[in-house]
Amino acid sequence: MIRLVPNQSDSIQRAPLVDFTFNGRIISGHMGEAVFTALTRAGVLHLRDAPADGAPRGAFCCMGLCQECVVEIAGNSVESCRQPLSEGLAVLSVTRGKHG
Repeated sequence: MIRLVPNQSDSIQRAPLVDFTFNGRIISGHMGEAVFTALTRAGVLHLRDAPADGAPRGAFCCMGLCQECVVEIAGNSVESCRQPLSEGLAVLSVTRGKHG
């Protein structure tokens, strides 16, 4: 593989790790990153159920346009790709028949 610039990954400074929950499961992510990013890194790809048939849905555009990554936080439906992560955030999947 050809690198056009020197590898600078060792110099990247990440925000501190914080814990949050997804459907009760404790997951760690970096403060301020998108909830979707932390969930994906933890192997969580099924974020909600499709309202019509209950099929598993996940992220598609990753920039807040498609609403495929919608989750529930504090009783509100939000795009997980646009929601910054914070300590203690409680995130729930949106299940069939709910919010649909």
